[in-house]
Amino acid sequence: MVKFNKNDFKKWEEFRLSERSTITRAEFKLVCDLHAKYYSHKYYEPCTCSPKTINQWISDLNVVWNYGN
Repeated sequence: MVKFNKNDFKKWEEFRLSERSTITRAEFKLVCDLHAKYYSHKYYEPCTCSPKTINQWISDLNVVWNYGN
């Protein structure tokens, strides 16, 4: 299983500390960037009209974070 590098781990840890039910544009870009990096695909921003994809990506990244925690 792949692990976050130290810098990405810290960014994701900060993201996880947020208690809001929505994400900012910067957080959206962070999710897209990290998912592309750790799941080996080109950078892509899914449509914000349906949160299904971005929520799945957040779940995917939480698996990577938990693995390295």
